[in-house]
Amino acid sequence: MRAIVVRDLTGPLNVELTDIPEPDGAHPRADGQRLLVEVAAVGLSFIDPLQTRGLYQNGVPVPYVAGSEIAGTVLEASAGSSFAPGDRVGGIIWHGGLAERALALPDYTVKLPDSMTFADGAALYMNYSTAWYGYDRARVQPGEFVLVHGAAGGVGSAALDLAGSFGARAVAVVSSEEKEAVARRLGAEIVVRAGEGWLERVREATDGRGVHVVLDPVGGDTFTDSLRSLRQGGRLVVIGFTGGSIPTVKVNRLLHRNLTVTGITMDNMEAEYPGTLRRVADAVERLAAEGKVHPLVGSTYRLEEAGAAMAALEQRAAIGKVVVMIADSPVPGN
Repeated sequence: MRAIVVRDLTGPLNVELTDIPEPDGAHPRADGQRLLVEVAAVGLSFIDPLQTRGLYQNGVPVPYVAGSEIAGTVLEASAGSSFAPGDRVGGIIWHGGLAERALALPDYTVKLPDSMTFADGAALYMNYSTAWYGYDRARVQPGEFVLVHGAAGGVGSAALDLAGSFGARAVAVVSSEEKEAVARRLGAEIVVRAGEGWLERVREATDGRGVHVVLDPVGGDTFTDSLRSLRQGGRLVVIGFTGGSIPTVKVNRLLHRNLTVTGITMDNMEAEYPGTLRRVADAVERLAAEGKVHPLVGSTYRLEEAGAAMAALEQRAAIGKVVVMIADSPVPGN
C-alpha cells in the first residue's frame, strides 16, 4: 500500500511517498484491539510537522508513517468491539495515518454520520473532543462569555462552533482580516485582533467586567493578558502552546481575583478517572449525529503533497484543518 514515510528527522519536506506492507496486529496504544481502517482522509495537526523534526514530546523513532488523525471505513475489528466492518469512523492515531490503511484506537475513535464527508470526519475528533472537554472542564454556563485564542485554527474554530451547544457567547481573538471573517462565520459574537490593544477591546465589549472563561491553545506572551481579561471568579483552560513558549503564572493574580487555571489532557485523566475518553467521544459523536458540528476544513491536499501540507502547518499558513485526501478519486459525498 502507499504511505508517507519519515526516514530521518529533517522536516516535513523530506518525507517519502512509497509502498509498504499493510499493517498487522494492533496499534501500539490499543491494548491488542485490532481496528483496521481503509483511510479516505487524513487530518493534520501541529503534531505532524513537529514529529518530522523529532520535536514532539511523544514522538516515535524513524522510520515511521506520518499522519495523526484519520477518517475512513472499518475493515476489521476485534471481537467484542463497538465497531464493525463497514462503519464510517474518524479518530486520532498520532502516527500511521498517511497511508491507504491504518490501525486505529477504539478509545479515540468515533462513528461518523452518513451526512458527514470523510474530509470533515478527518477534522472532527481531535479538535472537537479537545474543545468540548475545555468547555466541560471550565463548567461553562449558558450566557457566559468565552474567549477563544487562535480562533481560526483547528481547536479554536471547533470551540467557536461549539459555543452555541453550551449556550456561550463566543469572543474570538484572531490575527488577520481573513481569520476575522472565518470567526464571524462560525458564530463569534465579538471578534478582536491579536496584538496590542486586544485586552482593552475585550473589556469594552463586556462592559468593563471581562469574560467568564478563556480557552487558550496558544499560551506564550498573551497568557498574562488572558488572565487580565477574566472577570472576578473567571476560569482559564490551558489547551496547548502553539505560540511556541510555555508561560508562567504569578499566583497572586489568582488570589486577588478568585481565578481558576486548569489544564486538559484527556488520556492522563482517563488513567485516573476511567471513562473520561468515552464520555468525551460520546458527546462529540452525539453532536455530529445531530448535525450540530461543522468542522472547518481550510485546505485539502493529495497524498503526494503531504509534505507540503505539513510544511503549511509549520509555517502557520493554515486556517482551520489541513486535510490530505488518500483516494485518487474519492466517492462523491464521502
